[in-house]
Amino acid sequence: MPLSRKKSLLLACAFGFSGPLILAGTGAAEAHVKWFCAYDVAGQPQGLEQVLCLNFEWLTGLALLCLMFGCLAEGTPLGGALLNALDRVTTRIRTDTELLVRATLGFFLVSLFDLGGIILTPELKTDVAWIPWFQLALAGCLIWRRTMPITGLGLVFLFSYATAQYGLFHLADYPIFLGIAVYLIAKGLDLTLFDIRPLDIVRWAAAITLMWASIEKWAYPEWSAPLLAAKPQMTMGATPELFMQAAGVIEFTLAFALIWTPLVRRCAAIILAAIFVSAIFEFGKVDAIGHSGIIVVLLAIAADDVRVPVRVRQALLAPAWYGAALATFLALYYVGHAVLFGGLNTMPVI
Repeated sequence: MPLSRKKSLLLACAFGFSGPLILAGTGAAEAHVKWFCAYDVAGQPQGLEQVLCLNFEWLTGLALLCLMFGCLAEGTPLGGALLNALDRVTTRIRTDTELLVRATLGFFLVSLFDLGGIILTPELKTDVAWIPWFQLALAGCLIWRRTMPITGLGLVFLFSYATAQYGLFHLADYPIFLGIAVYLIAKGLDLTLFDIRPLDIVRWAAAITLMWASIEKWAYPEWSAPLLAAKPQMTMGATPELFMQAAGVIEFTLAFALIWTPLVRRCAAIILAAIFVSAIFEFGKVDAIGHSGIIVVLLAIAADDVRVPVRVRQALLAPAWYGAALATFLALYYVGHAVLFGGLNTMPVI
């Protein structure tokens, strides 16, 4: 193996273990690329034979080891001590979760009104004059608990309206809004859907959102090229190709962790929240507004003190479930893109 390739793989391994913490600590984090760079959703994505390369396999294997280690540690006295510590540190967030969600979403919707010409996220532009006022009205409905469901229904309407304007594939980036909408409706009406907590619904929505976004990093790494060229320190010496592969694997793994065992998902939520917060220092007001909703959801997940018995088999089953999730999202992304934009003749081949 050439020396440069060995160096790349070693860097990938180091990035896999420490990358999220480095990003959170130094501010070298990624913004949502569609908010800052040119993109073409209908463009041909990078082939699966390029995505599923040796570096990708090494990074994925390392991510699985970290995930399994977290599962095994959770059932030990150390894991119990960490959960107890998290419970103590996040008490205030846990008791005021609903208030934090309402306040943050209110800030988000008022900010959209102030910016104007935006449907939910910065790249979804509109010249419809009533949209900003509608979003301001939804913010007002968050003041009272009884009117929270109106905001939830309004978010569903805006998501549907944006889907009609920009297409289902584009809005597949943002199921987090539907999760938040269900949370607001269920909390406002004191509903429990099929014995599933509202927080668990929004947690799954956040996980799906981030897993889908990670596929985009592999499918369209060229979208981030202008950002990496403007901020080369983000790559920490790695090639842009390796950095995007590692960033996608880290994001997918942390997103998958949000639907795994309590300690694993709480730690993943903390790391993800730190990454998003650090990105604000790099990319400013637009990033702060756009990511405010998911940041408060991640804080709520980190503060969630629900515990379940964790067994060794959950660590052993982690690779199978992770692999199934990875294969499912790759298939949905590539097959969905081929059907919607390229026709069946462009169906991906491994």
